[in-house]
Amino acid sequence: MTKTLVLPLLVVLACASNSGKPSPEQMEQTSETNEPLLHDQTIGRDLPRKPSADKRYLFFLHGGIVEKKGIRPRDERFGVYEFEAILRALEQRGFQVISEARANETDSKAYAAKVVQQIRTLLSAGVPARKITVAGASKGSVIAMIASTELRNREVNFVVMANCNDWLARTHPIDLHGHVLSIYDVNDHIGKSCQPFFDKATGLGRSNEIQLRVGTGHAILYQPLKEWVEEIDRWAPR
Repeated sequence: MTKTLVLPLLVVLACASNSGKPSPEQMEQTSETNEPLLHDQTIGRDLPRKPSADKRYLFFLHGGIVEKKGIRPRDERFGVYEFEAILRALEQRGFQVISEARANETDSKAYAAKVVQQIRTLLSAGVPARKITVAGASKGSVIAMIASTELRNREVNFVVMANCNDWLARTHPIDLHGHVLSIYDVNDHIGKSCQPFFDKATGLGRSNEIQLRVGTGHAILYQPLKEWVEEIDRWAPR
């Protein structure tokens, strides 16, 4: 009898210990369907072995749902996350894209350190800073902002999409550096204006913010919409 009661009790205690308000990174994942994990399928665009100073390099950092549910997950609110289609759309704009599906529950600061090291590798190989762009969506936006803070390069381009909010301000010491573009949808309940982060930044070059009026909120990040793909293309010098 005792053995049959222990496991339910542990489950109740575990649920109670995690009953706090979710972070914006977690909110993106709360309405996922119970589809099987797809982490045996991979998407990868690696850092080139021989970088060229003539090419435009784009690091694309996906949203948190890909970490949890694989490379083509579905969210009941936002639809299917078209990761591969997004990468292809950016490549069609002439970027050499560097991207991968991150592991589940990837630490944002640790991954930002990896991105910073990759950027430094390109810079050491002779790629001009203005030819390097880091674009992050949702949790990827948090990683991009941490990378901007740690890299402290005023010439690298950053595009941060849909994760500026009070939670980020409380939990991460963001100090933006570089040329930073913010993009978010007018109806997004997770990511709002990045102006508070712009106001306190000590290393900004160019900066701009675009409030899209697509109207679908966070779902704009799930498809390669021309409204934001074109803006990334414009932000990165040719």
